[in-house]
Amino acid sequence: MRSHATAAASGAGMAGGVVIRAEGLTKRYGSVLAVDHIDFEVEAGEIVGILGPNGSGKTTTILMLLGLTEPSSGRAEVAGFDPLRAPLEVKRRVGYLPDSVGFYDGLSACDNLVFTARLAGLSRREIDDRFERAMIRVGLPDVGRERVGTFSRGMRQRLGLAEVLMKDPDIAILDEPTATLDPHSTQEFLKMVRGLKADGTTVLLSSHHLDQVQSVCGRVALFNCGRIALAGSVTELAQQVLGGGYVIDVEARGSGVIDRLRRLPGVVRVQALGPESWRVDCDGDLRAEIARELAPTTALLGLRFAEPSLGEVYTRYLDEARNAA
Repeated sequence: MRSHATAAASGAGMAGGVVIRAEGLTKRYGSVLAVDHIDFEVEAGEIVGILGPNGSGKTTTILMLLGLTEPSSGRAEVAGFDPLRAPLEVKRRVGYLPDSVGFYDGLSACDNLVFTARLAGLSRREIDDRFERAMIRVGLPDVGRERVGTFSRGMRQRLGLAEVLMKDPDIAILDEPTATLDPHSTQEFLKMVRGLKADGTTVLLSSHHLDQVQSVCGRVALFNCGRIALAGSVTELAQQVLGGGYVIDVEARGSGVIDRLRRLPGVVRVQALGPESWRVDCDGDLRAEIARELAPTTALLGLRFAEPSLGEVYTRYLDEARNAA
């Protein structure tokens, strides 16, 4: 997601062009400014995460992209169409999975998906061809004739993803899809999300689970108070918020290690992970310097790059924003 409001999102996009664009997108509910003049772009084939506190504008933005609520000002373009002026064209090209999927409990999985597929304009031949493949792909090959009312929450989410797959969409928008899934079901679901990318589908993923966002998304956008406060890769966000673009894990046995690490030029912060392990935020690759500094009197047990934590970036930014306010 490239936000014009932040330099962090200035990296080159993937081939295929922009498939989601917002320009000055704004939504007011009376005196409440829910989304405040946001600008962003999503390139074809990306998985982009959107995150932020409750009430930060994420879901309202999604609803405007889907044409389900009207912007107060600004404009959106999805798959080449204005969601307000051409809502059916957008719906044909976008698969949407909300946090709580609405199905008819008294109908079978097959009847539910056939019904929504017909609403999406699919022919009976297309439906018959896609249904079985979609159910196999989401791990529900044998329950097509069972009533959805008997399904667990995890099965309902899988069925919701099967509904998205049946549309063969250009774009999939997933709003808190793993909110109530157990850890095993969550990992399986994330694997299916990666499969969407392999198909060439652009994915917009909204979630409060930062580790999940980091594991599947190439870029993220952090919403706060209706604006996109930060956007870019996790490394880019870490450079802005944590003050260092490199994170190095050090394992060593000896005395005074943390003080010696802190004295090295280019070290921004040192955090103890255990009695013999430390995480070092740096403004460059300081592995050689760290090794030289510790070598004379310390047994160096390990020295490797670690990926910056999106959770740490998120928490630090919001803490600083609250303190500034």
